[in-house]
Amino acid sequence: MRPFLAVALLLPLTAAVPPQPAPESALAPLAFEQVAPAGTKMPRFKVDAAWPAMPDDLLLGQVSGVAVGPDDSVWVVHRPHSLTNTDTGLAQDPPIAACCKPAPPVVRFAKDGRYIGGWGGAASAPTVDGVNQWPASLHGVFVDKAGAVWFGGNGKGDHVVLNYSADGQYIRRFGQRDKTGGNDATDLLGNPSDVNHSDGMVLVSDGYVNRRVIGFDAQSNAYKGRWGAYARPPIAPTRQGAFDQSHAVDPSKQANPQAQTFADIVHCVVPTRDSHVYVCDRNNNRAQLFKREKDGRLTFIRDLAIAPETGGTHTVTDIAFSPDPDQTYLYVADMMNGRIWILLRKTHEVLGAIGRVGRQAGQFTWLHSIDTDSDGNIYATEVNTGRRVQKLVFTGIQ
Repeated sequence: MRPFLAVALLLPLTAAVPPQPAPESALAPLAFEQVAPAGTKMPRFKVDAAWPAMPDDLLLGQVSGVAVGPDDSVWVVHRPHSLTNTDTGLAQDPPIAACCKPAPPVVRFAKDGRYIGGWGGAASAPTVDGVNQWPASLHGVFVDKAGAVWFGGNGKGDHVVLNYSADGQYIRRFGQRDKTGGNDATDLLGNPSDVNHSDGMVLVSDGYVNRRVIGFDAQSNAYKGRWGAYARPPIAPTRQGAFDQSHAVDPSKQANPQAQTFADIVHCVVPTRDSHVYVCDRNNNRAQLFKREKDGRLTFIRDLAIAPETGGTHTVTDIAFSPDPDQTYLYVADMMNGRIWILLRKTHEVLGAIGRVGRQAGQFTWLHSIDTDSDGNIYATEVNTGRRVQKLVFTGIQ
C-alpha cells in the first residue's frame, strides 16, 4: 500500500463559534531554577492562569498535542474518550448534569485564548478496506506553513498519520489503521507519535510500536528513508500488542542515554531552521540531534541527555525553540520532573528550568507537548489526569 492522497467525500464535524471578546490575562509566577552561573541571561516566563477561555459547555480530555500555526493561532488535539460520564453529564441522553460536553478532537484557539472552533472525528475521516481511519487516541499535532494540520495516534490500531486543511477537510494519509509492518516497512507505520512537514519532506517519529523515524516526499508521498538511533538502520524490536499507559510507568524500563537503539517510545521529531532535526528518545532520557542533508538523509550529530537518572515516565517528551531567526534557545519538555528545561541551542548548555510537578497554574501533571509562538510564549499540554493546555507568557531575557 502506497501512501494515499484523496479528497474527502465526508464533511468534517465543525463547531462554529460566534466572535468572543478577548479574555483578561491573569499572570502568575511559576517555579524557576537557575542552573547556569549567576548573571547568565535567559528567557523568563509567567503563567497566564486565565488562558484559554473554553466555551461554558465544553471540556478537554487528555491534551496530547499543541502546535502554533503561521498566524499564531494555537491548535491542540485531545482525547475525548479519556473523559468519563461524570465529566460529560450534559452529553448524556438524557443529560444528567448542567455541564459538560467533550470539545471536538481538534481545537483551535486565538493567541489571546479565545476559542475559535474545532472539528474532527470519524465522520471527517476516510474509510479504507472497511476501516475508518480516524485514530482511537490522538497523539501529537503539527501545523505547516500553509496552515494544514497533521496528527497521528497511539491507540490500538492507530498506525496512520492524517493531514487536514485548517477547516477540517481531509487531504491525505500515510499508513493505514490496523496494519503495521515493523521498522523495515516503507508504506506502513506503527503508532506514530509526531509528524513534521517542511523542506519538501514529511518526517514521522514512528514511535509507540515501531522505533524509528521515517521520511516521505511531500509532493509525491513516496518513501524517502528510515532511521534508527545514530541514523543507523532501525533494528530495535517493535512493541508486541497495543500500547497502554501502564507501559509508560513500567519500573523495569531504565533509561540508557548511551543506548545503541531507540527505546520503546520515540516521541517527537522537530526540525530546526538550519537543517537539523531533534528526535525525542523519551525512555532513554535523551534527544538525538541529526543533520538533514539536501537529499533528505539524516546524519547523526550528538546525544543530548536530559536529567539522565530520571525514572518513571522519563524526561524528553517534546522540543521547541525561541522564535528569533537563530532559534537561540532550546526548550525541552520533561514529563517526569514536570518542568521545561531551557538550553542555549548552539552549545546545548543547560541554563535553567521552569515549572514543577503539580496541578496549579504553571505546574504540570504528565507534561506532554510544547510549542512557541512568534512572541516567544510557550504552550504546554498535559495527558493522563492533567488534561489541559497552559500558556507560559514570555516576559523577556533576564
